[in-house]
Amino acid sequence: MTHTPRFASVDDVTERLATHGYLASDEIATTVYLADQLGKPLLIEGPAGVGKTALSAAVSAATDGELVRLQCYEGVDEARALYEWNHAKQLLRITAAGAHHDAAGADEADWGSVKEDIFTDEFLLSRPLLTAIRNAHPTVLLIDELDKADVEIEGLLLEVLSDFQVTVPELGTIRASQTPFVVLTSNATRELSEALRRRCLYLHIDYPEAELELRIVRLTVPDLDETLAASVVRLVGALREMRLRKSPSVAETIDWARTLVSLGTGGELQPELVRATLGVVLKHREDIELAVQTLDLDRALA
Repeated sequence: MTHTPRFASVDDVTERLATHGYLASDEIATTVYLADQLGKPLLIEGPAGVGKTALSAAVSAATDGELVRLQCYEGVDEARALYEWNHAKQLLRITAAGAHHDAAGADEADWGSVKEDIFTDEFLLSRPLLTAIRNAHPTVLLIDELDKADVEIEGLLLEVLSDFQVTVPELGTIRASQTPFVVLTSNATRELSEALRRRCLYLHIDYPEAELELRIVRLTVPDLDETLAASVVRLVGALREMRLRKSPSVAETIDWARTLVSLGTGGELQPELVRATLGVVLKHREDIELAVQTLDLDRALA
């Protein structure tokens, strides 16, 4: 297995990610560079909507790699993560062979041949982990929201990510010819194992500083007036300081900016419009009520 670094420097990471619409902080760019140089998986934690998944897509685009995604959920198992056999296709093959043998006469050697035939690559359904390992071209493997999966899946990941190889009993050991860039994301709804953490570089992505978030808004919603963009970022910052059930994410800041463009809003952001569109950034009734009751919009928008 060969490992060829994809980035030349931290500045190279920053520039190439920005080219594909991801404005990375110095911490993010440095950690991505180190994960690339060392060939180690990158574990990213942080609130939902701060750009964890988007970072994987940007790295994939910046390196001309294929993005292979394993979306985790409760109950995801080896068959969904690694591989499984195409039982329907195998059954058709057995049925066809049986019809032929009934007509021509069969012996034990013929059936042995059929059994060997149905456990070949033709009948193998490659899932994300195996797909990333088998790819001969640059690949970014995203294991998304790992904290939603059962603890047992971490054992499988430890085995696969340690050597980047998979053993299929019927086919033997399949080894990666190149090291995929691996990103694991977590919203920290449960604690991941120390064994998994030891094998990864760690990055925590939080809500960005106001200056960086403003740059993100301007990049992704270029039609929004600059004064309005600054007002949106300032107001979202004020909302995050409140004791909300769910603070607005960067993705929701961008949605709010796009909402204002869709409404044809120009000039200053008015308190009435803010109250009417709070449902774009706050997704719980009690959060909206708290914001309306306690936030001094006239002062926040000044």
